[in-house]
Amino acid sequence: MKFLPISKEEMRERGWEDFDFLLITGDAYVDHPSFGPAIIGRMLEAAGYRVAMLAQPDWRRDESFTRLGRPRLGVLISAGNLDSMVAHYTVAKRRRAADAYSPGNQMGLRPDRATIVYANCIRKVWKDIPVVIGGLEASLRRFAHYDYWEDRVRRPILADSQADLLVYGMGETATREVADRLAQGWSIREIRDVRGTAFLADRREDCLYPSIEVPSFEAVAADKKAYARANMVEYDEHDPVRGKAVLQPCEGRCLVVNPPALPLTTGELDFIFELPYEKEPHPMYDSMGGVPAIEEVRFSVIHNRGCFGACHFCSLAFHQGRVISSRSHESVVREVEALTRHPGFKGYIHDVGGPTANFRRPSCKKQLTHGLCKGRACLTPTPCPNLDADHKDYLILLRKLREIPGVKKVFIRSGIRYDYMMADKNGAFFAELVKHHISGQLKVAPEHCVAGVLDVMGKPHIDAYEAFKARYQKYNQKYGKEQYLVPYLMSSHPGCTLEDAVQLAEWLSRTGRQPEQVQDFYPTPGTLSTCMYYTGLDPRTMKPVFVPRTPHEKAMQRALMQWKRPEKRPLVQEALRTAHREDLIGFGKNCLIRPDRPTHGPTGGRKEGGGGTSRKAPQGKPKMKQAGNRSERNTSAPVKKAGWAKAKPKTNRPKKRGSR
Repeated sequence: MKFLPISKEEMRERGWEDFDFLLITGDAYVDHPSFGPAIIGRMLEAAGYRVAMLAQPDWRRDESFTRLGRPRLGVLISAGNLDSMVAHYTVAKRRRAADAYSPGNQMGLRPDRATIVYANCIRKVWKDIPVVIGGLEASLRRFAHYDYWEDRVRRPILADSQADLLVYGMGETATREVADRLAQGWSIREIRDVRGTAFLADRREDCLYPSIEVPSFEAVAADKKAYARANMVEYDEHDPVRGKAVLQPCEGRCLVVNPPALPLTTGELDFIFELPYEKEPHPMYDSMGGVPAIEEVRFSVIHNRGCFGACHFCSLAFHQGRVISSRSHESVVREVEALTRHPGFKGYIHDVGGPTANFRRPSCKKQLTHGLCKGRACLTPTPCPNLDADHKDYLILLRKLREIPGVKKVFIRSGIRYDYMMADKNGAFFAELVKHHISGQLKVAPEHCVAGVLDVMGKPHIDAYEAFKARYQKYNQKYGKEQYLVPYLMSSHPGCTLEDAVQLAEWLSRTGRQPEQVQDFYPTPGTLSTCMYYTGLDPRTMKPVFVPRTPHEKAMQRALMQWKRPEKRPLVQEALRTAHREDLIGFGKNCLIRPDRPTHGPTGGRKEGGGGTSRKAPQGKPKMKQAGNRSERNTSAPVKKAGWAKAKPKTNRPKKRGSR
């Protein structure tokens, strides 16, 4: 086996005089199925095409794009596994210090808006060559979209990139069909009927599918209500069974987004994941410190695709879609058996997961023939009566993997939908998860505790998490395990007021712990939550929704989740007073922080610190009367203590896999 060629020397070693496709990626070249460009390259290779890889070219030099020569059929472009702006900037719009998808964590090896920049560079050096863009960045920006970093609505990415065609979603089927037609002599401008593609047309009649039109780029850029209406239609029509083509006029032309590609069958998914990947970064990066992103996935296995959880802030529903595809047991077993022969394997499979680890089947039988229900969610706010919650197949797969010689432990580190687990009346999977598949702690994502905020997020109410936590603790006690439950929480999501943030702090205080890290809501292109952030409207109902916007307001919400930290004290005080919750400043057991001490003597002052129950009021002073904690403001049931990690483990937060 060999890596796809990255130089003329490597092409000559293969005996190539020329090649068919140039595949450009904003990531370092890692030949692993967790990296989208690697899948596309290997899939085209298996179809008989000659593919050369151009990873992280220098966009400031034309010769960086021409050094391999001109491809015979076309250029395929991806920004990489992440949107390039997310890869470069924090939610505070500060430049990140490291890029795990680049050699040695080095920043600056790809441009901002990489898809647009690369495509324009290709247009400069080869004006008439077919250019096809794809990957996560292109997929989520296929329509006119709000751009958080510029704080404005941008045109569909096809207009800015000058590309001929856009492949959205996972892309294997669409890319293969486009490649075949180019090889047959079709003009790129004749390829108009491939599912999972988008193009700019001169006429609406160029759309060959039943269609629905959304407000134009000009309209959504000028009118937030029009933007919200368009975003909801775009989201609803992203269904491979019932979805229509979506048309959006733009500056005298018309964007045509064909219906999504059909999900891969089990056999097709097996084929994709068993292509001859090297499963490593290209050796050219060895002297540069390697590519850190491989460490998360080197000894992990992806067994599924898609997610019907449909959290509103997540890009999965708008990219991979909500229909589940799963690999066969035999395919996954073969991959794990191969991992046991890896020289660095120590007996531990780090993850058997995907976008949501415990989804291996459609949410219901109707989904296969009628598509997903428009305007309804499978799991929220409560599970649909038609939900088919069943972990038997996943459990059998995990049992098989545990029996493979050389495998000591099989862990699950991808996201787990605990509400789906609770809907499964058979507790066998839950029991074996606790007994065999947790490495010290289990991370789940309740995100908040206030029902109104969770409804806006598209998450289940907190009672589902509390019931899950109680059962989790019960199983740990039964099997003599000391394993912890770590909830992921989010601040400043649309719909979350300062009063809601205070309720979250109270809930955290009752659990006896607070998060070491807090995730601020990050408005990324295409999601319903980003639409809410920009428009101040819930696109499902068109009703107004509160949006925390200013950095100071966000900082107060974040500080409330970490109220014990001394440096957060001024912000916590301000937040509590702004929310008229001075009852939480005091010495009572329900208070978050203590009141300021009066100054005594020349040294004066006080120690910074959080509130709590361990210190008594100063001697000689009467104890402050405890005000009511207004726990009735939180509609959730009280939570027992324990269940949080006492010390931060050395593992990183697992990334959603399969998103390209």
